[in-house]
Amino acid sequence: MADPIDDISIGGDMIRLGQFLKFSGLIDSGGDAKEAIIDGHVRVNGEVDRRRGRQLHDGDLVTFDARTVRVRG
Repeated sequence: MADPIDDISIGGDMIRLGQFLKFSGLIDSGGDAKEAIIDGHVRVNGEVDRRRGRQLHDGDLVTFDARTVRVRG
């Protein structure tokens, strides 16, 4: 059985991937977020994305370290 997906409200229309990783608690610091993204450890909607500035919108799924969270506006 898959782990439940947590909804993380961003209180707006868009947030960048690096910011969201910190905001959601998936990663502790901006430096760690940058490293995880560049090293290909972060997936957006099932695909590895190495762009820290990738814009996330309502409904996007972000996975890091076997935990997945959903962006909510």
